[in-house]
Amino acid sequence: VQLVQSGGGSVQSGGSLRLSCAASGFSFSEYCMGWFRQAPGKERDWVASISGGSITYYADSVKGRFTISRDNAKNTVFLQMDSLKPEDTAVYYCATNTWSLACPLAVRVDNFWGQGTQVTVSS
Repeated sequence: VQLVQSGGGSVQSGGSLRLSCAASGFSFSEYCMGWFRQAPGKERDWVASISGGSITYYADSVKGRFTISRDNAKNTVFLQMDSLKPEDTAVYYCATNTWSLACPLAVRVDNFWGQGTQVTVSS
């Protein structure tokens, strides 16, 4: 399993960014995909998940501002982040696991993780 992230960067408060995560090595369309984030000095938190059937789930802190989506033809999951706030600043990770079809994903050490990408929101 390989998850390769792209996107991210720096933006002012209220701005938008889009993250992408290209997956390979497993039957992408079957499994739940998720986005997580980790701010400095804090634990990794779940942000959003999307099932193989494109049912979406969001943390309360991002509901209405972030949109998770997937393109099963391109084995890619996206996170569109709008109305960004300084508290959204973190390293963002995409993730999956291939031993369960359950969704949303939880923070587990045995998830497969992307390499992480920095998102910085300035006030």
